[in-house]
Amino acid sequence: MRIRHAFAVALCAGLAVGCASGTGTETTAAQSTSPTTTQTTTEATNAPMAASPFGSAVCGPAFLSSLTERQKLAQLLMVGVTGTADALDVVRSEQIGGIFIGSWTDEAMLGNGEIAQVADASAVPLMVSIDEEGGRVSRVGQLFGADPSAREVARTMTPEQAYEMALDRGRELRRIGITVNFAPDVDVSSQPDNAVIGDRSFSDNPQVVTTYAEAYARGMREAGILPVLKHFPGHGSASGDSHTGAVTTPPLDQLQTSDLVPYRALVNTDVGVMLGHLNVPGLTTGDLPASLSPEAVSLLRDGTGYDAPPFTGPIFTDDLSGMRAITDRFDIAQAVEQALSSGVTVALWLSTDEVPQVLDHLEEAVASGRLPSSQVDSSVLTVAREKGAVTC
Repeated sequence: MRIRHAFAVALCAGLAVGCASGTGTETTAAQSTSPTTTQTTTEATNAPMAASPFGSAVCGPAFLSSLTERQKLAQLLMVGVTGTADALDVVRSEQIGGIFIGSWTDEAMLGNGEIAQVADASAVPLMVSIDEEGGRVSRVGQLFGADPSAREVARTMTPEQAYEMALDRGRELRRIGITVNFAPDVDVSSQPDNAVIGDRSFSDNPQVVTTYAEAYARGMREAGILPVLKHFPGHGSASGDSHTGAVTTPPLDQLQTSDLVPYRALVNTDVGVMLGHLNVPGLTTGDLPASLSPEAVSLLRDGTGYDAPPFTGPIFTDDLSGMRAITDRFDIAQAVEQALSSGVTVALWLSTDEVPQVLDHLEEAVASGRLPSSQVDSSVLTVAREKGAVTC
């Protein structure tokens, strides 16, 4: 019996509402793309993640009660993998919530269609993420051909052409099993092309960034990929590179008319948001960067601090293990605890080696009350809704 089927039987047994035994139309639609077809309808891909494999009416309380505390915490972790064997091991052993395909990941995992094996080993639908912005930040250029950088897109394409490009690339990603793309970059920047943001930004004009990011995100969504806006609240005018040390942005009041403009327009359009490792005067406190900051999470969730709608989707950290803005001050377990206790939905880092240690640490944090179990449950349900594992 497959892991997912066994989990589904156990879950359905405890439901107060009915569970369907077969796959519904939403599940069929989510699986309609394959390596042998390039035609994907909007109906087949209008949800970012797969529909619930557990039936047509899996509700939040029943879903939560089906998981141990460790399994809940595992749903809030996303880790980089070196290849299929590494991914299978961490999914089978810890039922991790998501994996990240990086520049170091064996390309055979993508080119040979091996992601499906990993996803099938997960009892709960698996988030499979990638950085595919185009330009110099691309993981599938060798497989599908290169897309231009965001800056080049804004210079040479109409918004409609940008949408079509994203739709095509999104369909290619979906066919090989990707479900989350950490793009578009909505930083507003005039940096030289080769700077840390540089040509990853569509423009130094926030309205241009908003227009092209909306088109790009819409194409990804229609292909069945969750687009993730980054790097909140804005890296475009920041000093420094978080890969090499601490980074400080202009004060929050200056970001209101620049970097925050795209988020104000786009956070209610079925997207995720990635927090940057950014110290923001007037927002972050205690020398915590936005990625670990309860103030930054509250700004995004509530929206009132920058005149935006409330944001209800998943919030991701930037990488917590390979950037000195974090590693100079925290080990990975401490960083993950701080992120989750601040209200971040998913903590991201680049190696599976630390997963057991991190989960041990998080279990102790919940038991001691440092990480409220109510916060864990809320984040687990946010992830589950995005995956289609909870439908009521």
